[in-house]
Amino acid sequence: MQSPQDWKCLMICKNVRSLQAYTPGEQPHDNSVIKLNTNENPYPPSPMVRAALSTFNCERLRLYPDPVCMRVRERIATIHGCSVEQVFVGNGSDEILALCTRAFVEHKGAVGYFEPSYSLYPVLSDIRAARRHPVDLNPDFSWRMPADYAADLFLITNPNAPTSLLHSISTIADFCSEFAGVVVVDEAYVDFADCNCMSLVLAQNNRNTLVMRTLSKSFSLAGLRFGYAVGPVELITALYKIKDSYNMDALALELGLAALNDLEYMRANVERITATRQSLTNALLQRGWRVCESQTNFLFASPPDGDARRVFELLKEHKIYTRYFPGETTGEYLRITVGTGEQCDALLEVI
Repeated sequence: MQSPQDWKCLMICKNVRSLQAYTPGEQPHDNSVIKLNTNENPYPPSPMVRAALSTFNCERLRLYPDPVCMRVRERIATIHGCSVEQVFVGNGSDEILALCTRAFVEHKGAVGYFEPSYSLYPVLSDIRAARRHPVDLNPDFSWRMPADYAADLFLITNPNAPTSLLHSISTIADFCSEFAGVVVVDEAYVDFADCNCMSLVLAQNNRNTLVMRTLSKSFSLAGLRFGYAVGPVELITALYKIKDSYNMDALALELGLAALNDLEYMRANVERITATRQSLTNALLQRGWRVCESQTNFLFASPPDGDARRVFELLKEHKIYTRYFPGETTGEYLRITVGTGEQCDALLEVI
């Protein structure tokens, strides 16, 4: 006879029982910590977001929000010069990624991604009980695609995390045109980069590629959970078929729209961050560090002796949080969010 504990195990899917969950960056509750570990924007959201929040009518919260997010989709369509039918809005990029594994990966299918890249990708594969089909990057983190590669879905973070590098748009375009499955280009950091893949997904001959964006980084809204995808109508329609009934709450829709209506403010903050990024890069290079050529709001950098773990722990002792990824290709590097000038100066002082 089975014990109650045995029954509890039987109720949980096998792939969930063995699942190694995603590990997010540490979120300290000590306000004196300098937090450079989760790629958050050091500057506040647009004043238009604050104004929308202060005037939001709480009476609206008794009603369901717009299930198809039409006002924000219209704004996004205007920004990118596409139709509303080509835009999907989700509860952060992570929801969109999860929906893609459900909409575009067949039973016992495969999910592809680069290693190293966003560490949520293999977790989403496991949740879906799909086969992982990672592609190892070169030692310099450049792109290498093996011959006869196949998967149902391929996820490309561009610029990549944690490496901070931008993959060539032409290389991505060539891959998408040859790949038999769906490609999602995750452009979470693209506002800090020199170019993007939006024209690729809006091309008339595109049938298999989505570009995904978020308001978490450049728009300073990581706490709001707002992401969107742009691509062919057929793929966008598939996502709407399987999303939650009301996947976006009314407050997120209102504040997200306010942020998207103030692109000038976002771009000014991006300029400040990229200027600080260059200053921090120069300072680390002068101290003998190796620094990847960042196209993001963070640096992927290795200390002179390659002992990134030691520096990570030393900084943490001084209440400066960075991110360390153990492993053969990443273990010599720290991922350092570009904070304010004062925060970066404090980091350099400890180093």
